[in-house]
Amino acid sequence: MSPTWDSEDPIAETRISAAGWLRVVLRGAPLAVVVFGGLVLMLLLRLLERPLYGVDRPVTPYLTQAVCRSALALMRLPLLTRGPRMKVPGAVVANHGSWLDIFALNARKNVYFVSKSEVASWPGIGWLARATGTVFIQRTPRDVKNQIAVFEERLQHGHRLLFFPEGTSTDTLRVLPFKPTLFAPFFSDRIIHDMHIQPVTVIYHAPEGTDPRFYGWWGDMGFGPHLLKVLAQRRQGHIELVYHEPMRVDAFPNRKTLASHLEAQVRSAHSTAID
Repeated sequence: MSPTWDSEDPIAETRISAAGWLRVVLRGAPLAVVVFGGLVLMLLLRLLERPLYGVDRPVTPYLTQAVCRSALALMRLPLLTRGPRMKVPGAVVANHGSWLDIFALNARKNVYFVSKSEVASWPGIGWLARATGTVFIQRTPRDVKNQIAVFEERLQHGHRLLFFPEGTSTDTLRVLPFKPTLFAPFFSDRIIHDMHIQPVTVIYHAPEGTDPRFYGWWGDMGFGPHLLKVLAQRRQGHIELVYHEPMRVDAFPNRKTLASHLEAQVRSAHSTAID
């Protein structure tokens, strides 16, 4: 249940103090109530929403947004945002540094994540992903036709799809090359002229005096220990989201040029990014 990108310079492990464990309890208990209570409520609402609206979700995305905002508040982790809201049909792409990206990006707007298929089987995270309408895909060229069909259906219902073109999370200090293959479905003749993609830069500001990679989640890091470290932190840093102007897909000749341009936009606001 961990990301795949790795580094030759692992982050030093720190022991959680007695005060830190107290913070884990005081923050973690209400966090669990909010997240899993929200999940139960969402599943109950879907029992009404699904037969009435099918793929459409007029209510539950707002519950997801409220849960994610509450979760960040309970973790004492401020979220700052700047840039334009996307008002046209399309998708969103962002760099990926941590599991916290899910809370931060969901807290700002109603989105549906696009994730690799194996995430669906992960305990905890997989359940939450399925409940919130995540689109699971096989990231292979031969699966492009299936992706096009799924993307078309979701976009026609007004769903704002969000995916991470790097294909993995990192230490938050770098932006990895965007994988052009992931953009192939958007060049379908049926959707290319209606599609826009908005790049978003996710920037983590570590707590003062800690490793700059404090919030990064990569390599063989376990989700549980990383969550405990964040909850135990006395004074948090903050997360910043920079939304760039949406790009028309049909303004680019192919998926490689589109991927390159979106990557450059994301990098442009990430002042600490390393290649």
